[in-house]
Amino acid sequence: MNILKSFLRINLALILFLVPDLIVAQDDEKPTFPLETIYAERKPNTFRKFLTHLHFSFSTGYGNTYMKHKLDNFGVFQRPGFAPRVFQVSNPLDTTYTNWINRVTADTLTVTPGSFLVSSDTARLGFKGKSKNIPFNVYMHYEFLKRFRIGGGYSYEYLSLGEFSPITFKDSIGTFRPAQYRGWVRKVYGYAGASFYRIDKVLFTGDLQVGSYKPKRNFDNSAIKRGVYVNLGVTADYELSEYLRLFARPSFDIKRYTLNVAGSNGNFIKHHMNAAYLQIGLSYAIPELPRCYLKDCKIQINHAHGNKEYRSRRHPIYKKQNPGYGENHPTLIKYKGKNKRKLNPY
Repeated sequence: MNILKSFLRINLALILFLVPDLIVAQDDEKPTFPLETIYAERKPNTFRKFLTHLHFSFSTGYGNTYMKHKLDNFGVFQRPGFAPRVFQVSNPLDTTYTNWINRVTADTLTVTPGSFLVSSDTARLGFKGKSKNIPFNVYMHYEFLKRFRIGGGYSYEYLSLGEFSPITFKDSIGTFRPAQYRGWVRKVYGYAGASFYRIDKVLFTGDLQVGSYKPKRNFDNSAIKRGVYVNLGVTADYELSEYLRLFARPSFDIKRYTLNVAGSNGNFIKHHMNAAYLQIGLSYAIPELPRCYLKDCKIQINHAHGNKEYRSRRHPIYKKQNPGYGENHPTLIKYKGKNKRKLNPY
C-alpha cells in the first residue's frame, strides 16, 4: 500500500513539473503578433473572377475562295467574241443563261458559224475560279479548365469574284467574270476550341466554327439554297499581358450552295465555295482586379488597400500587370539605344 502511494506521488510530481513546459511549447508555436489582427482580410470579387474568363476578340486578314461547279444537265455554248453561256440539255438553245454563279440571267444569243456547243451528257463540264476575301470578325468566348473554349461570333467579309475558266475544252471555251462580282458575305457562328501546345508566351489552340452564311446583294438569295458552313483553324496567341493577346489564325472554310435556274424545269447547279484565310487580331479579357484608385500609388504588383485587392496602375494593359522581377523591363536603360555608346548613360 505504501509502495502504491509513493508511485502516485512521483507521477503527480512529474505531471506538475512537465505541464508548464508543454503549455509554453504550445504557445511558442503561435505567432507573437497574428497577421489577422494587423491586416484586413481580403474580400474576393467572384463576379470579376468569372468575367476575366470571357475574352472579346477582333480580327481581320485576307482570304482566297476556291469556287468550283459541275454543269450536270446543262451544256455550254461558246460564240466567238462573247462570254460562254449555258443551256438545258433537254431543251437545247431554246434559252441560254449567263451569270450562273450568283444571279442567273436568261439570254437569247443566237448560234453563228464557228460557235462551239457541247453537252454534259457526252462530256464532263464545269468551271472553277478564285475570289478574294477581306474578313472583319468579332467574337466572344469563355475559357475554362485552363484549356477549353466555347463561344460565338459574327463575321462580315468583302468578297470579290474573280474570273472563271472551264475545267475541260479550254481551247474552245472562254473565261468569264460574273456581273456584280463585288459584294459582302455575312456569317454567324458558334465557336469551340482546345489548347494543345505552349512555347513560352505563345499558346496554340485548335478551334472550330460552325454556323450560317448569307451573301448580300450581288447574289440572288431567293434562288440559292445554302447549308451550314464549317471552319477549321489553329489560333496562335501571343500573351502581351494577363488580359491582352495578339493572335494569328490560319483556317480553312468548307461551304457550298445550290443555285436554282429559273425556267429550266427544276434544274440546278451545285457550287463549292471553300476558302483559306489568314487573320490577325487582338483578344481582350476584363481584368480580375480593378486598377488601383490612388493616383500616387507606385506599387508595381497586385496589392491591397484596406480589404480590397488592386492591380498596379504603373503598367499599360499591353504589359504584365503583376510582373516578376525584370519581366516588364528585362533590359537595363544603359543597354538601350544610344546609351550603349555612353560612358555614363544615367
